Amino acid sequence: MKKFIYILLFLLPVIAVAQQPWYKYSPMGYMWMNVGNAGFSEGTTLYTSLAFSSSGQPYVAYQDWATYTGNATVMMFNGTNWVNVGNAGSLANMAEYISLAFSPSNNQPYVAYSDDGNYEKVTVMMFNGTNWVYVGNAGFSVGAGYYLSLAFSPSGQPYVAYQDVANSNKATVMTFNGTDWVNVGNAGFSAGATQYESLAFNPSNNQPYVAYQDYGNFGAATVMRFIGTNTNWENVGNAGFSAGNTQYESLAFNPSNNQPYVAYGDWEYLLNTTVMMFNGTNWVNVGNAGFSSGATQYESLAFHPHDGEPYVAYSDLGNSLKATVMKFDGTNWVYVGNEDFSAGEANYISIAFSPTDNQPYVAYSDGGHNYKETIMKYDSVMVGINELKESRLSMYPNPAIDKITIEIDEGQVPSQLSMMNLNSEEVLISILIKPKTQIDISNLPSGIYFVRVTNDKTVEVRKFVKE
Repeated sequence: MKKFIYILLFLLPVIAVAQQPWYKYSPMGYMWMNVGNAGFSEGTTLYTSLAFSSSGQPYVAYQDWATYTGNATVMMFNGTNWVNVGNAGSLANMAEYISLAFSPSNNQPYVAYSDDGNYEKVTVMMFNGTNWVYVGNAGFSVGAGYYLSLAFSPSGQPYVAYQDVANSNKATVMTFNGTDWVNVGNAGFSAGATQYESLAFNPSNNQPYVAYQDYGNFGAATVMRFIGTNTNWENVGNAGFSAGNTQYESLAFNPSNNQPYVAYGDWEYLLNTTVMMFNGTNWVNVGNAGFSSGATQYESLAFHPHDGEPYVAYSDLGNSLKATVMKFDGTNWVYVGNEDFSAGEANYISIAFSPTDNQPYVAYSDGGHNYKETIMKYDSVMVGINELKESRLSMYPNPAIDKITIEIDEGQVPSQLSMMNLNSEEVLISILIKPKTQIDISNLPSGIYFVRVTNDKTVEVRKFVKE
């Protein structure tokens, strides 16, 4: 059987595509692949938060344990490499519970964090194009703030939700009015102590919603909303609506119908992942409750921008804590690519969709690369429609032993070459500056590899066998 699969993969034809929207896909058309190098950060990372600029550039914020004693660092991918946004480690000493978001009014990145340099109070900073600067006062919360979640109103006003130590660990939301940070409704508005705050705005009425683990309701999930300046926070459906205790709440709105969804680790199902949605009256399960194959953590929920399908990323406790992404296809929860696709343990997972190509990206602290930062995207390696009749990529010999030659047209220079194995791991990156280039593959293990050549006009993919 293995020999048959090997032959089938080898015989699959080269596919070259013009870089334009695609409308149907090969059944084997996509795989998880690294964005830049795996483990690109200088050192170990924690508290990963991923977001996109309006132009489609991925940014990631994290606690940086290179030489910065837990300071926050933000990096962006410039199309070739991950580069620092401002100075590395320039945001605070010991920044925890980091949350990154972009202002819709000026497309500038903002970062909220628990600021150890200010008694673990909440601080928000923004990058003004040159430096990271404070938004209002540093450490503006009354007391320590944990489990931060930063979001913007449609008008561009920043809001931050957090566990408020000064108010018995209840939930508090604050907003910056242009001069000061002020409470949204009452501080500590939840019924009891909270964890895992997740903040999002309802796009239909611009109201802020916050989800959390609610110890006022035995650790079940609760969602509340703020409906006006002269009112307080109110429950969305029943408080504590989940079947049992929860963790790692992640809240997002479906762009197709503006309904709120919440993903969480579900103690009722031995910490398997559950997703629920509010149908206007009640919270109901999306597909089966506890649908993951085993226990999970670090749930992160996002929606496909066009078709409204919910995607949830998590760390799979049943398989060495590797990263897995699933989506709901309208009937069932199905895997997006391979289950457990990361090279090793994946912590502090954050999922987001690119606004330019609508592909999901996942960021995490990567145990397969010394717990440095890795970002992967689910992208095409073989595409169905818009195939070019004649390939302009030549690759030989195939099978190969120690070297392989890549030939492209003169008009395709320069191109970027990336090589991946069947586990979606990028094993080689190169820039092709000549029509004919010889690549040394002597250090690669025997197996099947994909070669992807990209330029401003085409994407071409071939596969070869390393003997």
